[in-house]
Amino acid sequence: MRQARPQTSSAAAVKTGLPPRLVMLFAFAALILLMALRPAFAEVKVEEVVSPGGIKAWLVRDETVPVTAIEFSFKGGGAGHDKPGKEGTARLTAGTIDEGAGPYDSKAFQGMLSDKSITVSFSAGTDTFSGSFYTLNRYRDEAVNLLSLALTEPRFDDEPVERVRSQILIGLKQSQTDPDTIASKAMAETIFKDHPYGRPDEGTLTSVPKITVADMKSYMAEALTLDKLKIGVVGAITPKELGPMLDKIFGKLPKTGAPDKIPAFTNKTPGGTAVIDMDVPQSTILFAQPGLSIDDPRYYTGMVMNYVLGGGSFSSVLTDEIRVKRGLAYSVYSYLQPMDHAALLRGGAGTQNARVGETIDLVKVFSDFKKNGLNADMVADAKTYITGSFPLRFTNSSRIASQLESMQYYGFSIDYFETRNSLIEAVTLDDVNALAKDLLDPDALTFVVVGKPKDVEATLPTPGG
Repeated sequence: MRQARPQTSSAAAVKTGLPPRLVMLFAFAALILLMALRPAFAEVKVEEVVSPGGIKAWLVRDETVPVTAIEFSFKGGGAGHDKPGKEGTARLTAGTIDEGAGPYDSKAFQGMLSDKSITVSFSAGTDTFSGSFYTLNRYRDEAVNLLSLALTEPRFDDEPVERVRSQILIGLKQSQTDPDTIASKAMAETIFKDHPYGRPDEGTLTSVPKITVADMKSYMAEALTLDKLKIGVVGAITPKELGPMLDKIFGKLPKTGAPDKIPAFTNKTPGGTAVIDMDVPQSTILFAQPGLSIDDPRYYTGMVMNYVLGGGSFSSVLTDEIRVKRGLAYSVYSYLQPMDHAALLRGGAGTQNARVGETIDLVKVFSDFKKNGLNADMVADAKTYITGSFPLRFTNSSRIASQLESMQYYGFSIDYFETRNSLIEAVTLDDVNALAKDLLDPDALTFVVVGKPKDVEATLPTPGG
């Protein structure tokens, strides 16, 4: 549910370069898969499990395969805890806590994971620090021990820390010539400025070399705490077995840590266009305006509205106007981006430098929908797709576990799997048009263009000077 890309796979599908006929065949195959998945989806039962030590998790039991999958996160435990000048601390920590822990150095730790096909991995974003765990049940005891050690006794030995640091720095240097990454960072800086959301989660070439092992240990003590923990579990495991396992994995973590340090972002997007000059034949275009927080009662209406605008692949208005009718861009998309302390409606496209201005003008079709609304067929088609595609989120244990974790992260009820589609189905044409009139704001649309666009006036300062 927490996604930095569109809520549908439209952007990725458009970028595949497949002929339209083959895309339609894949779409038909997906429909058949949906039909096959619906009985299993309807039978998903979520149980709340509380360990003897008081740690809560949501569980879906699945005895079909002898595996256990766990997805967990620390809400408010992300890069917002990075100290000024030490940006990238959360990311470096995520990359190194499984590079040796307890009595096992990096080679031994990673060797045991590999030999028994155990997955233990971590990631960090601005708002959260997350982990994934997957194991065959025959190796579950060993896997649980390794995950517990990574979370509570990471070694942070010199060799793996410097190796991972070097990998991050190489990635940062490479990103300096990547138009998509440059545009993304510039958009964050343009919208959020001095707010923590405007800082680079991955750090900078200046900050990453300054991060010490003491910084990472301090970060873990502040951010990886039980009061922030959300856990989803799927597999051949009973509540009686899961309870003690939760205590084994997470029980040694601090009960509380530092509060979430990211303030609410209350400003609007500035509106206008920022241009970053780069000698490439095609410009990257990103755009954003204020969106909807996930606890906004209109959020599901927003999902339907966004599908029509740019989230619906070949059926979206932006794709129809920009790609199909005019051939301006191979990929154009929009998506809702609800963060913990801000919310945006975002999108992007790529087009020839000579046609950037025309593409930007067409994105401003937002103003037409604000004034005239959408039609009933558009809304009905959007609802059909959004409800019909929901079972695709339940194709394997890890994906279901991720949904369970996200449900808790966002404060959804335990019966969300059963009620979610009814929330979409309840959305009416009047609801969508009222939201479009209230939310869509062409004057607040903020564009960042990376390339050599012709006939495009920069009305906003160039990010980064």
